[in-house]
Amino acid sequence: MTKNETIERNITLTFDFLRQVVNDPSIIDDIPNGSTIEFVQKDLPIAEEHIPHRAKTSTRYLKVNHQFEHIKS
Repeated sequence: MTKNETIERNITLTFDFLRQVVNDPSIIDDIPNGSTIEFVQKDLPIAEEHIPHRAKTSTRYLKVNHQFEHIKS
């Protein structure tokens, strides 16, 4: 994936996520203010061992299915 394709994908996912938050604001209840959100494609899972380390830096992962799903760390 090129840099421009990655940027376009992230912008698209951000707007899709915002639409879902407008429809169901409870999705952000478990995401602390100031956190960084990273979108994880269901076809490109992240290694589980990286989640606790990254969570310390207030990074929250959202798996992209048909809806966004918060990955608890």
